[in-house]
Parts: sequence; structure tokens; C-alpha cells
Amino acid sequence: MGAKITYFVTAAFLAVWFVLVGGRGVALIQQGTAITVTLGIAALVLPGIGVWFLWMNTRFVTRANRLAAELEAEGGLPVDELRRTPDGRIDRDSADEVFARRRAETEDAPDDWRCWFRLAVAYRDARDTPRARKAMQRAIALHDSGPAAS
Repeated sequence: MGAKITYFVTAAFLAVWFVLVGGRGVALIQQGTAITVTLGIAALVLPGIGVWFLWMNTRFVTRANRLAAELEAEGGLPVDELRRTPDGRIDRDSADEVFARRRAETEDAPDDWRCWFRLAVAYRDARDTPRARKAMQRAIALHDSGPAAS
């Protein structure tokens, strides 16, 4: 729940920032000189990129959460079987063991979004965030493309 609150507070802050910077961009364009118009356009491009980035991340998180809820309803969420260090961090060897099983499961059923979802969780537990994101994107794409064999 804390992550959701942080996300929404950050998104709200960014939205206000986008409006403020966009307003400055419009004001610069209204000045009408070559330099101010150029700076105004640049000031509008940055919030545009930020809005796109925020939208894409919000969409990704929403879709991943939808898959998690569906998998939970089916009873298919991965069980947390990882060993932890005394300070609560995931033991690297334990994460590697679980990852190897999840990878083999995904190789056996490459068109099952559930396997890709569990692989994404294993990647995250192994501290490989870029691959976790790609695996989750694959799970989302497979889920959205149609029913997969159970």
C-alpha cells in the first residue's frame, strides 16, 4: 500500500510540474521572438515526454496488477520460498535456484502468460529489474493476445 501512495504522490507532483513547465512554454512562445519560441517549444517537449513516460509506466503497473489478481484468483501466484539473510534481503543462491526452475517452466510452456509472470517475479527476486520488466511485458502481451493453455 505504501508503494501505491508513493506512486500516486509522485505522479501528482509530476502532473503539477508538467502543467507549470507547459505554462512557461506557452508564455515563451507567446513572446514571439525566435529564441523564446524555440525555448517554449523545448519547454513543451519535456513535459510531453514526461506525460508519455508516466502514462506508459502507469499502464504497465495497472496491467501487471491485473495479471497478479487473476493469477491469485486461480491460486497460481508464486509462493515465496526464498531464504533471507538476517537483515531480510533475499539470499542470492536461493533466488538463483528459484529462477532456474521458473526459467525451465517457461521454456516448457513459452506461450503461457502465467509462466512468464512467475519468471518476471523470479527475475525481480534475482535483482535483474530490466529482464523482470521484459518478462512481465511478455506475460501481458500473451495474456492480451488470447487464452493460453493452463
